[in-house]
Amino acid sequence: MKIDWLDKLRHFLQATAFCLAIAGLHLAFKPNMSYDIPLVYSLSIGLTSWLIIDFGAQLFTSARESGWPQGIWGKLLPITGIGLGYAIGTSIADWWFGWSTWAGASRQQLFLSALISAVIGTIVTYYFYSRGKSEHLEKKVNEATRLATEARLKLLETQLEPHMLFNTLANLRVLIGTDPQRAQDMLDRVVAYLRATLSASRASNHPLAREFDRLRDYLELMSVRMGPRMHYVLDLPPDLAEQSVPTLLLQPLVENSIKHGLEPKVEGGTITVRALRDGQRLTLQVSDTGVGFDDDTALADGFGLAQVRERLSAVYAERGSVEQTSTPGQGTTILLHLPLT
Repeated sequence: MKIDWLDKLRHFLQATAFCLAIAGLHLAFKPNMSYDIPLVYSLSIGLTSWLIIDFGAQLFTSARESGWPQGIWGKLLPITGIGLGYAIGTSIADWWFGWSTWAGASRQQLFLSALISAVIGTIVTYYFYSRGKSEHLEKKVNEATRLATEARLKLLETQLEPHMLFNTLANLRVLIGTDPQRAQDMLDRVVAYLRATLSASRASNHPLAREFDRLRDYLELMSVRMGPRMHYVLDLPPDLAEQSVPTLLLQPLVENSIKHGLEPKVEGGTITVRALRDGQRLTLQVSDTGVGFDDDTALADGFGLAQVRERLSAVYAERGSVEQTSTPGQGTTILLHLPLT
């Protein structure tokens, strides 16, 4: 049976606060009474009831899963806890002061005292019950949100991988008939890239150094296809190498740069991928010296860029952002802003 002791400590402090408040109220109605009497009785009864109910709930599997026992035990546990808490707690306080409540009070006084304890115990128990249920539901909602986000990200990744792979295989098919040696080189690059991709797919995040390694494999693969028309620069400062980022984040942007920037340009150009530290943010830059675009002709949110926007939104919400600038004939720059971790 695994017990969350931090959670129990929080419950203990809350129960103690209730006991102190009840003792204070008791003193307000009987100001001539010494404060230590209601204080000791309140703490003894309240904390004993809390111990029986809170730790007793751990005996039920349903309580560990949902925060409270299911069925008849959900009703019997607080009744038992309040009843035993009153009897045991009163006996403890009696021992502390050296007298007997049971012998010195009338039946009416005992009944009234027990009734007040039962009412207060029910209110306090309901408070803990409501808080426990609320926390349980909140955990379930957070878990469902996390799973939905992971499913969404995995869907985006499965959309990206075939997109790149089919383009590569189509180019490979052409090269087999026109340039077998280049086709062989390209096939070797494909195998190396797919091995790296398979390794990265086992996690949703990985160090930035691995992201750059994957980009290098991909760009080498594209170099076989484009030859001297394509050059690339990868700039990763050593102090950012272990920064965690979502897998397959930059490749779709690089693919966009090749497809919409360099390939339409006769002389080709250069792609630069750079990581920068900007205060408490990480900035990832993907720029090319391709054909660029203006507002009238732009494919403003191509497949790759749209997917990157989706992934940043899913992982970082408002903490992640994308900037895109382009000049016709000079190229395009995309900046990703992520929080540093």
